Amino acid sequence: MTNYAGRYAELYDLFYADKPYADEARFVHECIQEFSVRPTREILELACGTGRHAVELANLDYQITATDRAPDMIDIARKRSGNDAVTFAVSDMQHLELPAKEYDAVVCLFDSIGYLKTDEALHDAFTEIWNRLRAGGLFVFEFWHAPAMLAQFSPTRLRKLKTADGEIVRTSTTTLDRDNCLATVDYTFDEQKNDGTSSTFRETHTNRYFFVDEMKKRLSATNFEPSKFFAGFNKQQAITDDTWHIVAVARKS
Repeated sequence: MTNYAGRYAELYDLFYADKPYADEARFVHECIQEFSVRPTREILELACGTGRHAVELANLDYQITATDRAPDMIDIARKRSGNDAVTFAVSDMQHLELPAKEYDAVVCLFDSIGYLKTDEALHDAFTEIWNRLRAGGLFVFEFWHAPAMLAQFSPTRLRKLKTADGEIVRTSTTTLDRDNCLATVDYTFDEQKNDGTSSTFRETHTNRYFFVDEMKKRLSATNFEPSKFFAGFNKQQAITDDTWHIVAVARKS
């Protein structure tokens, strides 16, 4: 099952150390500047993980409430943040257990919207997000693009990384449920330490992938106005069947 807990949470930043969090936060900032019809100061982030996007957004002068359903990830985010402009909270995007408050924008990155695996879950979350936005507020989020996933996914991948006291090998095995547009990734982590000890643990993630026209319909059904869809964090490239990630901008209409 998907835990984002324990050793997996501890290793998360190691496996994504090369992710360009600052560049992606800057892209979100540029989208807000271009598409917002209201001054944007307060942002709610969903599925924030260890808080690296949140901190980068705070560095761009936003006040961030960053949420994730995994307590261990939030604990790591709080310890590493060091930024008073970010408040972290444990909360699920379908049922935001937060004080009553509206925000100027809501952000959900790293394809995390795909954890909403059913139409009902997606509708509930979009409704929750709509209710948390001020009039004209923006919803900026990233999702897996179905054409690329269906044609190009890798059934098996292997990655090795050095840790502070040894090496860890991550093996990922991906299977697709094409009828429901779901990708299930089974991770196996084999950790070998320099002192000769070893351990193995597993984690399974199931994420939904989407077609652009489908996502537009889902947004419109919950009273969002789809404003723009980008080929990843890039304003120049056109969206094609080879585009793996889509960044969507929608407005509370």
